[in-house]
Amino acid sequence: MPGFQRALAAVLLAVAFLSGQTGWLEAATDYGQPNIVMILVDDLGYGDLSYMGAPDLKSPHLDGLAARGIKFSNFYANCPVCSPSRAALLTGRYQALVGVPGVIRTHPENNWGYLSESATLIPEVLKPAGYHTAIVGKWHLGLESPNTPMDRGFDHLHGFLGDMMDDYYNHRRHGNNYMFRDRTEIDPTGHATDLFTEWAIDYVESRKADQPYFLYLAYNAPHTPIQPPPEWIEKVKAREAGITDQRAKLVALIEHMDDGIGQVLSTIDQQTKSGGRPTIVLFSSDNGGQLSVGANNGPLRDGKQSVYQGGLKVPTCVASYGSDLIKPGSATDFHAMTMDLFPTICELAGAKINHPIEGRSILPVLLGRKRERLREEWFFTRREGGTRYQGKTIDAVIKGPWKLLQNSPYGPFELYNLANDPKETTDLSQKNRGMYNELSSALRKQIQREGAVPWQKPE
Repeated sequence: MPGFQRALAAVLLAVAFLSGQTGWLEAATDYGQPNIVMILVDDLGYGDLSYMGAPDLKSPHLDGLAARGIKFSNFYANCPVCSPSRAALLTGRYQALVGVPGVIRTHPENNWGYLSESATLIPEVLKPAGYHTAIVGKWHLGLESPNTPMDRGFDHLHGFLGDMMDDYYNHRRHGNNYMFRDRTEIDPTGHATDLFTEWAIDYVESRKADQPYFLYLAYNAPHTPIQPPPEWIEKVKAREAGITDQRAKLVALIEHMDDGIGQVLSTIDQQTKSGGRPTIVLFSSDNGGQLSVGANNGPLRDGKQSVYQGGLKVPTCVASYGSDLIKPGSATDFHAMTMDLFPTICELAGAKINHPIEGRSILPVLLGRKRERLREEWFFTRREGGTRYQGKTIDAVIKGPWKLLQNSPYGPFELYNLANDPKETTDLSQKNRGMYNELSSALRKQIQREGAVPWQKPE
């Protein structure tokens, strides 16, 4: 083990011992503080990777990442749409408790969140532990100060502040340019996926071994518009006989993204083999796939925007480079959700969390150890506008095998037993009123807690 890693490990051991955070040190003290890369993709369906069972899609690099470490079969996004899940990831909290119950958008009349200025984001916790922090790609938690990445603790930004791009090549949203490098507006050329890949590689290669880094790499793909480079569509159509044009475009966009992620992973691998710090790579999606553009959510019901399982369960895996911290070829059916990645990353870094969060670390699971269930009740909330929602919420709560949900603010609540009915086909709300009442009471209390936090910009 290089001298700098031994020294860092000794310091980390002392700090962890004094703070009582020694649960992971059997493994961690062999390597010191690792670099940490969090890859979040946009609208990737539960069944839209080949390792997750897609029959018409090739994702060799993400398949390789999953094979290198541990893959989750029961990982949930905090919300079935973008901004709220990103808020949960970066704060370790239920999204509505940091002011982001819905999507943050350009126009105030269609904006359903405002990141609370009191919320603590992950770079603010990692930096005291010695980390340099960066975001490459999509932010989607604020378009102006004080809610840009540089205002909220990141040392470096190279990416897009907005929600979706209207075009992957000109990078505009409603005519606005939200591309920035740190605090400077930029206007690069090229497909957004290629740009984010290039910028992530540039960042990784720029870092020196004497300081650990945290990179949050957030791709827009495979969010609409479904706009892969033409040569990738041709490749898919040549390989997949009978595939529809719609499906071919989405598959091509995902495969193009997988290729970019592979380039980043290759750079990380080379860096660790050349004496760089060990690196932990986490991968997930912000919500399920969008069915209307051809997404595959496997056997799950519905997709993006919905609090049925297809909108919430997402492909997730974690692997280590330059160490054997995470056993290759592992798999788990342990239940976790987006906000649990925050404390997991902090624990990997040896960073101390000094404020309340709802997220719970899954590091013991990554290390192949037993971990008690993270919570009794799991809440999912989405606020939205338009005539379909009128600024109201859709909600779900899971407790044990039971799930209560309201998928429209104007529709009835439905009750499912996920153990017996994972596809959510049989509503038991009228047959089990006891469980219905128990879960609806828990959900009301959560809605009351969330109601204490403003989700519009202060006047």
